[in-house]
Amino acid sequence: MQAFDFPYDKFNFKSDAILDGLPEEEFNLISANSVAHIYKKGEILFREGSYPTGVYYIKEGKVKKYKTDKDGKEQIFYICKNGELLGYHALLSEEKYADSSATLEESTIGFIPKEDFLKALQVSSILANRILKCMSHEFGVLVNEITVFAQRSVRERLALCLILLREKYKKEDEIKKPVELDISRDDLAKFVGTARETLVRLLRDLKEEGLIETKGRKIILKQSDKISKIANLS
Repeated sequence: MQAFDFPYDKFNFKSDAILDGLPEEEFNLISANSVAHIYKKGEILFREGSYPTGVYYIKEGKVKKYKTDKDGKEQIFYICKNGELLGYHALLSEEKYADSSATLEESTIGFIPKEDFLKALQVSSILANRILKCMSHEFGVLVNEITVFAQRSVRERLALCLILLREKYKKEDEIKKPVELDISRDDLAKFVGTARETLVRLLRDLKEEGLIETKGRKIILKQSDKISKIANLS
């Protein structure tokens, strides 16, 4: 249960619900030839412009989804956590990847071959409906994110990103403890859409206001409700 009211659904892809509770026969079909691999922090899962050969499933860890401009500058637009699927959009549209994905920390990632995923999709109406529902929801999330980020100041965007990351990093067995975000300043700046120097200054302001603490690269959210209000989503 959240300690404050925040519209997470408007910013969450919900792809972790696609395989959750899938009937055993259908789950076995999709996972028959899947393999898991441990990726080090910063390893690439797939690159923008390459062709998909399957679907990725996060068993443990965090993965960033991002676009790169002509100068090589990254803009992170989503961060995935345990249970989420990646790469199925390009596979279903039979197009190249429109974005890139890389690990934010050491992660265990499962890989489902293209043939198995498509076969399961043809056999399972439950899986097909879930994929359709999830893709429709993701479109709404991206539209909402574009609109919100275009209308908010950098300080408001930072507050929003911290609250969104709170949902990704919180631990259910430590629900009463402040949430610790283990993310580099560079990656956080790319998520907020600002310069690293500006991000560091704004984090210092939040720290002086008693809303966060820092421990090395970790950011500890002490006053999530107040940070949420800074995001100005009401």
